[in-house]
Amino acid sequence: MKYSLFSLTASLGLAALITVPLHAQETEARIIRADVSDVKGPMTQMPKLCVGSGYAPLGLRADWQQHLKIVKNTCDFEYIRFHGIFHEGMGIFSGPDKKRYNWQYVDKVYDYILSIGMKPFVEISFMPNELASNKPSEVERTLGKTMVFNYNANVTPPKSYDDWAHLVTAFTQHLTDRYGEGEVGTWYFECWNEANCPLFWTGDRDEYFKLYDATARAVKSVSKDYRTGGPSTAASRWVPELIEYCEKNVTPIDFFTTHEYGIVAGMVDGDGVSKKFMKTERDDIIRHVKKVRGQIEASKHAGAELHYTEWSASYSSRDPIHDSYHMPAYILQKVKGVEGDASSMSYWVFSDVFEESGPGHFPFHGGFGLLNLQGLKKPSFYAYKFFNDLGDTELNCSDADSWVTKEGDDVQVLLWNFTPVNQGEEHNRSYFTKDLPAADVGAATIKLDNLEKGKYEMNVYKVGYRVNDVYADFRDMGSPDAPTLAQVAELAQKNNGSSPVETLKIKVGRDGMFTKQLDLRENDVVLLTLTKK
Repeated sequence: MKYSLFSLTASLGLAALITVPLHAQETEARIIRADVSDVKGPMTQMPKLCVGSGYAPLGLRADWQQHLKIVKNTCDFEYIRFHGIFHEGMGIFSGPDKKRYNWQYVDKVYDYILSIGMKPFVEISFMPNELASNKPSEVERTLGKTMVFNYNANVTPPKSYDDWAHLVTAFTQHLTDRYGEGEVGTWYFECWNEANCPLFWTGDRDEYFKLYDATARAVKSVSKDYRTGGPSTAASRWVPELIEYCEKNVTPIDFFTTHEYGIVAGMVDGDGVSKKFMKTERDDIIRHVKKVRGQIEASKHAGAELHYTEWSASYSSRDPIHDSYHMPAYILQKVKGVEGDASSMSYWVFSDVFEESGPGHFPFHGGFGLLNLQGLKKPSFYAYKFFNDLGDTELNCSDADSWVTKEGDDVQVLLWNFTPVNQGEEHNRSYFTKDLPAADVGAATIKLDNLEKGKYEMNVYKVGYRVNDVYADFRDMGSPDAPTLAQVAELAQKNNGSSPVETLKIKVGRDGMFTKQLDLRENDVVLLTLTKK
C-alpha cells in the first residue's frame, strides 16, 4: 500500500503529531508496518503456557502463593512446573507400610494452584527415601553422592520398580478422585528432571528409560487419556533415543520435554563463585529448539507437542544476568524465534522464593525469578506482562522482533531491540552487577493502516536501562542487605510498570492511518497500545 504525507490531529488540547515523508523514514528508521485488516490468525499463547518454580514444599508458603498469584493475574501463565512432588517435605509416607500414603500436602499445593486458575505441569520426582536404592552414580561413586540441592532430593533409582509404579498409580488415582478425570486429563505428567546429568540421576540412560516406562504405564493405568512425556533432559538431549526406546517397547508417550540455557557450559554454581559467560549467538536457544523439533518430525511422532520445561539465560541461581535490564529483550527474541516449533517455553522461574542452593543471600542475588524475594518486579517480569497485554488476534508484520495484534478496535504493538552483550573476558558475576548504559540504536517507526476512524488513547510502556529497571534503582540506593519497608515500597512504586512513558489522545481520520516514531536503545522493549474511545 502506498503511504503519503499525513498527520494525526490531537484532541483535548494536545499538540498534533507531525510526520515526515515515508521515504525518509524508510532510509533512516526501522519500520514496523501492519494493516489492521490483514489478519495472520489467533495470537500465540505459547510463551505463557507454563512457568517454573523450585520444588513442591515451597507451594505451602504464603510468599510463594502471593507471588504466584501476582504473576498469574498479570502475566496469565496457564501451567506451573516444579520439582519434587514426592520429596520428603511433602510427607507422603504416613508410616512403615510403603503402600499407605498421605496426600494432604499434595492437596494443599494443587488446591491452591487450581484456585487461582492455573494447572499443574506435573514433574514426577524425586525418589522417596523409603523407595530409594541409594546407589551413587559411577561419576559420584567416590563421594557416595545420592542427594542433590540444599533440600536433599534423592536422585537414585528405586529399589523396586513395582513399588515405584504402585506409588505413581496411587498418586494419579488420588488426583483423579479429588479433581476428576476431566480436569486431570488437561494436565501433563513428565517423568523426572535432567536424568542425563549425574547430579540429578545416579542411573544411566537405560535405567532412566526403564523409569520412564514404569511411570508412563502407571499413569496410563488410571486413564489412557492422561498425557505422559519426557525425557526432561538438560541441553536438548535424548529425544530421538527416547523415541526409539518407546517404539521398540510399545511404551506410551504423548509429548516431549527438554531444557536449554543460554550460557557457556560449566557448574551449577550454587555459591555464585563460578565464572560464567553469556552465549552471544542470536540463534542460541532457537537453533536447539528447531533441531529437536526436526528430530520429532523425522519420527513416527511427527506433530507431537514439544515443551521446553526449563529455559533461561543462565542455569545458575546466583547469576546477576537474571536481575538485569537485558533480560526482557532476550526473552522475547528467543520465544518469538521458536514460535511454531515449541509448544511451550517454561521460564525458570517465576519467583526468587527458590532454595536449591539455600535462601538467597541478598534482595538481588541473581536469582532466577521474575520477582525477587520482596516481590519486586524485575525487568524480566515485563517481558511476560507486556506479552500478556497483547490482543487475541495477530496481524501480519514483516518485522522479526515485534508482534502487532488487535482486539476489537484496539491495536497493540510489542517491539524490542535485542543486542547481545559484549562482555569480553569479563564473567557474568562481574559484568552484570555494574551500571551498563545502553547505547542508542536509532528509531523505530510504527505504521498502521485501516484503523477504524475515531478517538484513541495512545499509551507507550517501556522496560530497559533505568526504566522499570529495579536492580539499577537498588544499586543507587546503596544495595542494602535488608531494605526497610519504606525502601521496598519506593522500589516497588518506581518500577510498577503501570505508568506509561507517554500518553496521548489522538484522532484517526478517514484514511485510517497512524504513525509513531520511537527512539530505541540497546535491549529496550516497548509496548504501544491504541485504545478506541
